[in-house]
Amino acid sequence: MFTNEKDTLIRAELIDELLARYGVKFGIYKNNTFIEQLFPFDVVPRVITKEEWDVLEKGLIQRVDALNAFLKDIYTEKRIIKDGVVPEEFVFSSSGYMPECEGFVPPKGIFSHISGIDLVKGKDGVWYILEDNLRVPSGASYPMIARDICRRCMPLTYKENHVADNRNYAMLLKETMDAVNTGGLNVILTPGRYNSAYFEHSFLAEKTGAKLVNGSELVVENDCLYYVDYSGSKEKVGAVYRRISDEYLDPMNFNPESLIGIPHIFDVYRKGNVAIINTPGNGVADDKGIYYFVPKMIKYYLQEEPILSNAPTYLPFYEKDKKFVLENFDRLVLKDVAEAGGYGVVFANKMTPEEKAAFLELLEKEPRRFIAQEVIDFEDLDIYDNGVRVPRKADLRAYVLSGDTTRVWKSGLTRFSRNPDSFIVNSSQGGGFKDTWVLSR
Repeated sequence: MFTNEKDTLIRAELIDELLARYGVKFGIYKNNTFIEQLFPFDVVPRVITKEEWDVLEKGLIQRVDALNAFLKDIYTEKRIIKDGVVPEEFVFSSSGYMPECEGFVPPKGIFSHISGIDLVKGKDGVWYILEDNLRVPSGASYPMIARDICRRCMPLTYKENHVADNRNYAMLLKETMDAVNTGGLNVILTPGRYNSAYFEHSFLAEKTGAKLVNGSELVVENDCLYYVDYSGSKEKVGAVYRRISDEYLDPMNFNPESLIGIPHIFDVYRKGNVAIINTPGNGVADDKGIYYFVPKMIKYYLQEEPILSNAPTYLPFYEKDKKFVLENFDRLVLKDVAEAGGYGVVFANKMTPEEKAAFLELLEKEPRRFIAQEVIDFEDLDIYDNGVRVPRKADLRAYVLSGDTTRVWKSGLTRFSRNPDSFIVNSSQGGGFKDTWVLSR
């Protein structure tokens, strides 16, 4: 794959220099301080064979189609609740459920236009889905720019290894926005440069030709949304790829203290005069408690067997599952359904007796708040750590785009833990990323 170890390390240093020059960064808030840092890149790629990818692609399309059907159903007819497939307590108690979205179907009936599905490959060779991200999934820009730089530094590597071209993400994203655009500009709404993914916002705007805007540059007039440029000129907006959370999107409908949203944008959306990508209210479908029911959704809406498996998951909400969790507690991982980014994840075998007692008491009081999963011994991928090749845990975020059709980008964000004892790979927890090679033959 590479010429030799020494040459690889030299090229890795060059790639790191170029990534730093291009400002490939992410930001985190720590102790109320904004810290911006480079996203560590490893030059050894994850390789997925064509045969393996063909299965993943079918399974991902199937899953996202079912999740979109669920969202449409939940905010309209609620058949899946009436038929007893998903308990209403899990829907209406979800922090992601938004009653404001009731009764409205967005353009073309698509709720999740850009879905980030996180998977791991077990050492048994089986791919497991860990979670679905349907609100504002981030990360696609990092493999895009990393591949571009790697091509320049190692052009023969890609020519000789039959790697599928991943330079079409911007085209897929633009076509997705165009598919639901109600007439007007495509814009990417950013909260500003102090957001953790601001690099990505600006990069995707440049690559898709969309306007990069903040809330102060958008205004609602006569039930339409307009972009106002520096001279005061206005242009109608037809699609907003928003990179801010639901609650901050519209201070007149959601959090009144939001300074980054657009007053009455939700009213324009409800009238069908602008598309919002992804739609508000999607959080009900990527709730970790709802995750448990996705295989049942696939059977219910599509009348198909799931192609890809969930990690073995238990809901303490059900007495039978709670009994299993209590009897097998020490070998499980517990997740708070409202947390994200690697937070709220607890490995039971690492708890002190006091922590265990406190957690079990909380579990008894709030069973809906947690899921329990068996720990998947997922595969290690090699990385370079201070010039030494070592194995580390890694996952894959696949990007599924839904417009006129549902398509999977032939790439993805492979994240790895830099801690040899950790299963947590998120950038916010110190993880790095690498290129994902999907072989074309």
